[in-house]
Amino acid sequence: MRPGAAAAAAARPHRAWRWLALAWLLVLLALGVQQALQWRQQPPIDTDILAMLPQDAHDRLLSDATRRIADANSRDVVVLLGSDDSAAALRAQEAFAQAMADDADSGLLRPAGAMDGWFDQARGFYAPYRDRLLTPAQRDQLQQTGAGDLAGQALASLYGPMGGPRLTAWLQDPLALWPAWWQQQAKAAGLRLGDDGLVQADGKHWAVLRFDTRDSAFQLDGEPHIDALLERAGTAARGAAPGLEILHAGVPLHAEAAAVQANREINTIGWGSLAAVLLLVWLAFRSLRPILLVAVSLLVGCGVALAVTVLVFGKVHLLTLVFGASLVGVAEDYGIHWFASRQAAPRESRWTLLRHLLPGLWLALLTSALAYLALAMAPFPGLRQMALFSVVGLSAAFVTVILWFPWLDGGQVRQTGFSRWLGGTLQRWPRLAGRRLLLVLVGLVVVSAAGMTRLKVDDDLRSLQSSPPALMEQQIRISRLLGMPSPAQFFLVQGGDAEQLLQREEALTRRLRALEHDGRIGSHRAISDWLPSAAQQQADAALTRGIEAGVLRAVAEVSGETLERPAFTAAPMTIERFVASPASLPVRPLWLGRLGDGVASVVLVDDLSQPQALRDLQGAGAGLDGVRWVDRTDDFSRLLGHYRSLMSVMLLAGIALVFAALWWRYRRDAWRVMVPTLLAGTLTVALLSLFGQPVQLFNVLALMLLLGMGIDYGIFLLEHRGDPSAWVAVCVGAASTWLSFGLLGLSATPALRAFGLTLLLGIGLVWLLSPLFRPAGVHETKEST
Repeated sequence: MRPGAAAAAAARPHRAWRWLALAWLLVLLALGVQQALQWRQQPPIDTDILAMLPQDAHDRLLSDATRRIADANSRDVVVLLGSDDSAAALRAQEAFAQAMADDADSGLLRPAGAMDGWFDQARGFYAPYRDRLLTPAQRDQLQQTGAGDLAGQALASLYGPMGGPRLTAWLQDPLALWPAWWQQQAKAAGLRLGDDGLVQADGKHWAVLRFDTRDSAFQLDGEPHIDALLERAGTAARGAAPGLEILHAGVPLHAEAAAVQANREINTIGWGSLAAVLLLVWLAFRSLRPILLVAVSLLVGCGVALAVTVLVFGKVHLLTLVFGASLVGVAEDYGIHWFASRQAAPRESRWTLLRHLLPGLWLALLTSALAYLALAMAPFPGLRQMALFSVVGLSAAFVTVILWFPWLDGGQVRQTGFSRWLGGTLQRWPRLAGRRLLLVLVGLVVVSAAGMTRLKVDDDLRSLQSSPPALMEQQIRISRLLGMPSPAQFFLVQGGDAEQLLQREEALTRRLRALEHDGRIGSHRAISDWLPSAAQQQADAALTRGIEAGVLRAVAEVSGETLERPAFTAAPMTIERFVASPASLPVRPLWLGRLGDGVASVVLVDDLSQPQALRDLQGAGAGLDGVRWVDRTDDFSRLLGHYRSLMSVMLLAGIALVFAALWWRYRRDAWRVMVPTLLAGTLTVALLSLFGQPVQLFNVLALMLLLGMGIDYGIFLLEHRGDPSAWVAVCVGAASTWLSFGLLGLSATPALRAFGLTLLLGIGLVWLLSPLFRPAGVHETKEST
């Protein structure tokens, strides 16, 4: 071929590469514009820890019930102002509300006025049905008390100076049954209200203020806006009532605390990782160009990963962002390999160098991507998000390196003292063989065995809780003071229609009242307490009609007046009318409506502090058709344990498959690649056990990631035997990965901390152990063994 033709043929791939580089730039610009428009509207951030966990695909009803309960109060904030003096509590309530209204950030929270005037509206709805609203105690009293005694009670209520409060005319409720029914509703809600509207509990008078958020509590600036607003209003309230106790609770406060924590961790892990990587690049290459280009590849990788994750899932979870910050320590490997190779072969053409590096870079991308994709094997939406984020981020960084670096890296990469020193350490690193190898292996096995004897597992979902302890304490205390049931434990009731469902609820609540009477649980909330079944309404209406008519005749004989009981609505209350009315507000979230072949509702229970409470509740639902006790905390904990065991088995299967692949490539040398990673994983679990850290699902997932990344070091040392420049790339890449996951171990989120600590130990150990098992290189002698 003539020289001109050869030059033209060589130029054609370069031109194709240039078009690919421009196409990649256009893709990045398009993603950037699309994401800028989406993030300007509202940050697509998800802070719900339950979104990280598997949903009950086989039980959609249960998943919907859980979500309905959680969504009912997802924007509510409750504030309690407690004082020994009721007048002081009322002053504090007024000062707090005024400070909230006058604050510059008052738009963050608005008073929840949905219950204003609620009682009058609810009383108006129930008035036509007053004759069929009875408590169990009233029902027993009417059936067991004689007509004379009841007539005496009616006369005392009519003429007595100490007659109790009334909600309607005497003639419509001569036995004053309705006030007692309303009192039971308040008692079931856990409220002990005084005449001033304050809650009386723990020896104090508590003013209750409710707010809801206008927008998402999650903000990217890392500032606790809602908490600061409440603190300023609290200062004003304390000024009006010295010695005031203030309690805050609500999902938005937990979401904001998570946002503040995430912002801090993203800055620490993300920027800390970036600074560490760039420092290592500077030490290795002593040039601004490698730093800038490696930084570009990292920023492109993280940006594309975020954009694609939002496009696929609609939202990105907060933990995915924190976990993604550690991606910096892995994605820089491609750029570092590029510059280390250019440093070792300064005279070689960039395009020739790229062709030489591409097979190894492709293999590195494949092994790392497979390791991250292993996270997606568990049916955890959050882990699948992390896997997608990581694989896309690595791929984007890889594409940036191979498409842009040959064009942008036009200068020379000179040798530095640090890179020469680091490359020379490989010659001084001992290699294990013969008796020395056997002694080291025995020692490592002994240490591992000692740690394994203290191995403990912890699958409790509560161990993943990362809200501030002070906030959790206030949440628990407010729940107790206001009688707010736990949304994690409830009865799920199903029926073919509303009437069957209400009858099944009534059968359940009879058992629950027996437990309440014995003090084994607190109270319960059920729709059937507010809307009796049609059968119960009919029976109670007939009971009151007969007894009240007799009472009125007896009173008429005494008073000489003509008394006639007014007629009440004949048609029973229906679920449709009840749910559409204001009267249903306290229990509306309990109604799930039509689902599947029938309808469903939930019954909530509060105060489960007694040791046998959960067991008693399980027994309360036993044998009742369409009723089952649900403990979501226990369900998720068992699910975590199941997948920990499953992923452990899959880890063992992955080890076998990886070794088979290594045997196919390296035959008798395959063990040199595999043994360091196996030892590092075993020692990591042993050390965590010795340090008192229990093993959970996220430790096992980290070990799967270690398997995928750890063997890369052994592969590289085996492929480039004794090559100092290859060792420089391995050391810089391993150190940056180790720093990134080490910083992840500082996370306040237990799942991420377990993940980070496992990889902190594992990557460090596999980096130290891999050179010990390397074969002799072309520059090494048998004496080095």
